[in-house]
Amino acid sequence: MQVFGGTASDRLAAAIAEHLGIRPGRAKVDRFPDGETIIKLEEDVRGRDCFVVQATCPPVNEHLMELLIFIDSLRRASARRITAVVPYFGYARQDRKTEGRTPITARLVANLITEAGAHRVLAMDLHADQIQGFFDLPVDHLTALPVIADHVRKMDLSDCVVVSPDVGNLKRATAFARRVGGELAVIDKRRIDGNHTSAARVIGDVGDKTVMLFDDMITTAGTATEAVRILRDHGARRFLLAATHPVLAGPAVERIRQAEIDWVIVTDTIPVPEETRQKMAQVTVLSVAPLLAEAIRRIHLDKSVSAMFVEK
Repeated sequence: MQVFGGTASDRLAAAIAEHLGIRPGRAKVDRFPDGETIIKLEEDVRGRDCFVVQATCPPVNEHLMELLIFIDSLRRASARRITAVVPYFGYARQDRKTEGRTPITARLVANLITEAGAHRVLAMDLHADQIQGFFDLPVDHLTALPVIADHVRKMDLSDCVVVSPDVGNLKRATAFARRVGGELAVIDKRRIDGNHTSAARVIGDVGDKTVMLFDDMITTAGTATEAVRILRDHGARRFLLAATHPVLAGPAVERIRQAEIDWVIVTDTIPVPEETRQKMAQVTVLSVAPLLAEAIRRIHLDKSVSAMFVEK
């Protein structure tokens, strides 16, 4: 077994390899002056079970292309099996046609990974479950919910209520509430356009409560900070924002700072720069390396991955 890391996930790949008790696979990733990427494997992978860890986070196109080239390199080097480990799946929100003459880019990305030569995919908290069906190969879909929930339980917060920032996230919020033992509320959100949302009302009691907002990703933080505003108007007193993927694009960091959120909990599916951590003193970054390492071990040994998430 060999575990390689792309430039977006080199630290995560190293942590995964450490948990597996192996040395990370060596590869050299270079960029030509015109921006083209070239990858040279520095390991013999013939007949090996290979895993390449690469989040397709911003800059999405660059990291996605690197993943495809990595897979092609492994295929041409005669790897026995290639698993694309994609902690964060870029283009996941383009999973359907919302209007005429628009693409379904998530399906296109799935096709590209398949055609590059991957034999299976290991992903985490896809924005939409149906993306698994876009692949014509096996997909193991993990969730960081247990990792985040275990941390929140140790915080021992009282009078807490888990709030879904919109109806579409209700299933995920319900599962989180069940794990942390909190009550459940939902925000009825009305979208104005592609860049702006308006939270209309809160279904559930949040008065004088510690509110936990749980979502799959924080992109511009517009949804989360608008939710905090309306929840504060409804009497909530403390706020915890939790998400698997810290995309943190554009004005996200400044919006979170201005919203005066007490705790922000994310994972390392996407690297959080040290500069960002300094700006958001309330942020905690949890590692999903042990979770991914166990899934990789099970895949390598042809054991069940779904059994990892059976609640006891």
